[in-house]
Amino acid sequence: MTSSANPQDNLKTIEQLLTQLPPQRPQLVVLPEACLCFGAGDKRQRELAEPFKAGPLQQQLAALAKHHGIWLVAGTMPIIDSPKADKFTAASLVFNPQGDCVARYNKIHLFDVDVADNTRSYRESHWTSPGTEVVTVDTEFGTLGLAVCYDVRFPELFRALRTKGADILVLPSAFTQVTGQAHWHVLTRARAIEQQCFMVAAAQVGVHANGRETYGHALVIDGWGRILAEATEPKTQLVSDVANIHQLDKIRRDIPVAQHIQSSQKVLHASTKRTR
Repeated sequence: MTSSANPQDNLKTIEQLLTQLPPQRPQLVVLPEACLCFGAGDKRQRELAEPFKAGPLQQQLAALAKHHGIWLVAGTMPIIDSPKADKFTAASLVFNPQGDCVARYNKIHLFDVDVADNTRSYRESHWTSPGTEVVTVDTEFGTLGLAVCYDVRFPELFRALRTKGADILVLPSAFTQVTGQAHWHVLTRARAIEQQCFMVAAAQVGVHANGRETYGHALVIDGWGRILAEATEPKTQLVSDVANIHQLDKIRRDIPVAQHIQSSQKVLHASTKRTR
């Protein structure tokens, strides 16, 4: 998506895209980071922030999930836990086909970096509080492991998601044009390969109201690192693929990374103790 600063315009875009969904159910739909408001600045995000499970924006997303009978990962939107809070959390919310919000993941790794683009300095922590929990969601087609954008640079989080049973990693994102061109495909494929999971990485794309430029290239990747679907055009569009979660069984059986990690951790732990 090329989300604007107007939530209702973005909701209309989402609704129009959902009418293009393939007929198969169950179906997972992942929206980009800041899908309902992008390009207006963090102060505007704070103004739009809602209490968890209360507020018109969450209600409209829930209604869309129910109407289309889908699992909807609405990532992310600003959520506040206290009306007096100065900061919000960048929350990725998961709605089931009945329209219930069944999970909330607060983005752990905040984007406080400098990039050689028009924006130059990004300081997400000025308005956003980091999350503290690793979150998975059980569905009838596998277990979702939740992450957001900058999280993809931290493999420890994805290992924790796999340890908690993740089969499908979901990554709502808004990578910059500069960092995306350099690292997006490498990082998303690496996380899928390392954890032997599917990766569904939604993405913002194009030039937004505040001049920020995002890379796009939403991806569906399998547990072998193969790209199954990709949004190659710099415009709002839907990409999808039909996947069999049982494809992971052979990959994990033939290359038992999870078991090998357990063995190597014992060795590394013992080595650390000897060098202290």
